[in-house]
Amino acid sequence: MKEFTRMSRLPPYVFQVVDALKMELRHKGEDIIDLGMGNPDIPTPKHIVDKLVEAARKGRNHRYSASAGITKLRLAIAKWYKRRFKVELDPDSEVIATIGAKEGLAHLVLATISPGDVVFAPNPTYPIHPYSVILAGGDLRSIPVGPDRDFFEDLATATKQTWPSPKMLIISYPHNPTTAVVDKAFFEKIVAFCRENDIIVIHDFAYADLVFDGYQPPSFLQIPGAKEIGVEMFSLSKSYSMAGWRVGFCVGNPNIVGALKRIKSYLDYGIFQPIQIASIIALNGPYDCVNEIVGIYCKRRDTLVDGLNRVGWSVEKPKGTMFVWAKIPEPYLKMGSIEFSKMLIKKARVAVSPGIGFGEYGDDYVRFALVENPHRIKQAIKGLKQVL
Repeated sequence: MKEFTRMSRLPPYVFQVVDALKMELRHKGEDIIDLGMGNPDIPTPKHIVDKLVEAARKGRNHRYSASAGITKLRLAIAKWYKRRFKVELDPDSEVIATIGAKEGLAHLVLATISPGDVVFAPNPTYPIHPYSVILAGGDLRSIPVGPDRDFFEDLATATKQTWPSPKMLIISYPHNPTTAVVDKAFFEKIVAFCRENDIIVIHDFAYADLVFDGYQPPSFLQIPGAKEIGVEMFSLSKSYSMAGWRVGFCVGNPNIVGALKRIKSYLDYGIFQPIQIASIIALNGPYDCVNEIVGIYCKRRDTLVDGLNRVGWSVEKPKGTMFVWAKIPEPYLKMGSIEFSKMLIKKARVAVSPGIGFGEYGDDYVRFALVENPHRIKQAIKGLKQVL
């Protein structure tokens, strides 16, 4: 067989190392508490499921749908943005439904980036952000992020040192995996910088609702001029615990949204229509269910972080996402995140994600996903205490 060029550009999937060890121990009957993959375990709210069932019983909903999303869903998305962020959107030209945010982002990059185009993405970050660029044949440049970094200083330096000039910047706040959050002033600087340097912005807003302690995350599109240069992605996976349903959307600049709309018209026939109808109910419906889901994650966050600090692993409580980004304790720092994660599985029976899986600048960290109940998290803390 000949080599597949795009596949050869992808690095080995480092999470497989930990996953393989986890499955090996489980096959031996070991109880592994899995705080690795960020796979929401909370059931989708009942009123959304009920609408899915009702819509699925109607034969007319079993046909091909619209790749851009049915009209009422795009209207619901536009109304959601106006209610939440006071952002006006044209549902016909500035809104498109996607098969989850991940699919939308990957196909958007494929539609807008040519081989050799330079794209900036943070490091560490969610893997699809850099790898979508690699799959599209673009030239990826990493912007280090962390508590000891000045993002705008690094961004300015990278822009000056890059030729050809960067075409795109992919960012995401609240940020996975570092859990960093920003204010409107941050996005104002992003808009000003990217307008000056003619850079397209994609903001992945997947954790818009999963925030704690009174923090209110701004939308990138709230900033004057943002719509001239960029788009924002959102997913129903976390807010409404609809991860397996695969529903998201992209909104903002009509030319960029139009590019995604055109490529998707060649690639898919849209989301199963009953899922789209249920998503309308989710976006238009009561917000109580979202608050309840956020409350569950907040309780898990407190249980985990309080427990880690109690056993001597110093970690701050994140204000957003469904994760805890924890620096490896000093005595184990030289191990690196893969060997440290393997040790936690073997000795503590706790699975976490090695930070290097999100980029080389993440190798001093591991990521905990808040996907177990407080009882199981307390059990994990006991195992970690024995190791640490």
